[in-house]
Amino acid sequence: MNKVGIIGGTGLEYPKYLEKVEKIQTETPLGKPSSSLYIGILDGIEVIHIARHGEEHNIPSTKVNYAANIYALKKMDCSYIIATSTCGSLREEICPGEFIVLDQFIDFTKHRVDNIFEELKAGELRYTPMANPFSEELRDHLIEGAIVNGITVHTKGTVITIEGRRFSTRAESNLYRSWKADVINMTTAPEVILSNELCIPYAAIALCTEYDSWRTDAENPSPAEIMELITLNTEKFNKMLIHALKKISQPEE
Repeated sequence: MNKVGIIGGTGLEYPKYLEKVEKIQTETPLGKPSSSLYIGILDGIEVIHIARHGEEHNIPSTKVNYAANIYALKKMDCSYIIATSTCGSLREEICPGEFIVLDQFIDFTKHRVDNIFEELKAGELRYTPMANPFSEELRDHLIEGAIVNGITVHTKGTVITIEGRRFSTRAESNLYRSWKADVINMTTAPEVILSNELCIPYAAIALCTEYDSWRTDAENPSPAEIMELITLNTEKFNKMLIHALKKISQPEE
């Protein structure tokens, strides 16, 4: 039976979409994961849920132990990983409150561990193919889940991941737009890189919460307004995840 790892972003710290949930603690050679692992069942498939920013949402993007999180899911024999996140829009047509299923990324982080094998075995060089970093199978399931539930979704897009914790300047934002990036966040890299290194198919669904600073006629929403938007869309996240999980659990014909 396939096991699926879910990395819950802001607003999805707890797996309310699962049944018979068991909470366990784990350690890895790369340190402690961000949260406990929540193990549950959905439609006969075992799901391991981890909160990227901690159960109390007290770990900023710059302090997340991405390597430990991915290693922990590998240790639990996860065959797939689906991640949720939020993002800022670099395109007029990607509006706050809409979802995007990412298909490419640009890594603009500077200080994060993005290689597990070199951390564990110094000097062991491994080169990971990254031309198509997101699983097409998982992407299709998420897109279908949005469509059948009447959820507005952008079916592809390039995310640029910045270090944080600050947002981008207007000059930076316009630079990213010139690079053909569509959205911006602080978490996809190195998460997707590490998943690929461990040969775990990975996909990410992101909720747009605001326009990035390139747009001069839009006011930045307050943290409270962003959290309200995330809360309003949590059920949509859950519907897309449930659909994807059910598709994974179906035997191939």
